[in-house]
Amino acid sequence: MSEVRIVYRKYGGALHWHHFARLLGEDEHGVWAGFPARTVAQRGHEPETVFEIPSVMLFPRDSWWTASFNAPPHKAEIYCDITTVPVRRDGRITMADLDLDVLRVRDGRVLLDDEDEFAEHQVRYAYPQEIISQAERSAAWLMEAVTERTGPFDGAHDRWLSLVT
Repeated sequence: MSEVRIVYRKYGGALHWHHFARLLGEDEHGVWAGFPARTVAQRGHEPETVFEIPSVMLFPRDSWWTASFNAPPHKAEIYCDITTVPVRRDGRITMADLDLDVLRVRDGRVLLDDEDEFAEHQVRYAYPQEIISQAERSAAWLMEAVTERTGPFDGAHDRWLSLVT
């Protein structure tokens, strides 16, 4: 398995979350990368943090989101970021984080998070209307897919997660 650098930026270009992960493989849902417990990550230029719980990430080929599938006891079983379409090139996977998040917590509730940040950043970063519309469409699709447990949210991550746990 090779290593890949995961780099999230904010729409204006500022560095956001970034860390290394193992490139695990691809399937019909996209590219899967994983990181074991104790992976070091960093948000922007803040001090490094340690992800204590293993996770796998899915980077779909043509969709405006990414998803993290976290091993127990992480409180969020699934954490989806609304982003620009992930781009894989030169040992990196990069995308712009568009603030909205869809989570499925361990008790089964599905939540849409950071709507306030999304509204604020539409002004701060002057999101074009197409970016706003695409982010809203992606969030609505994810809310339904995660709730109904369809597509990659039906347990497709289990085999990938077993490679890092």
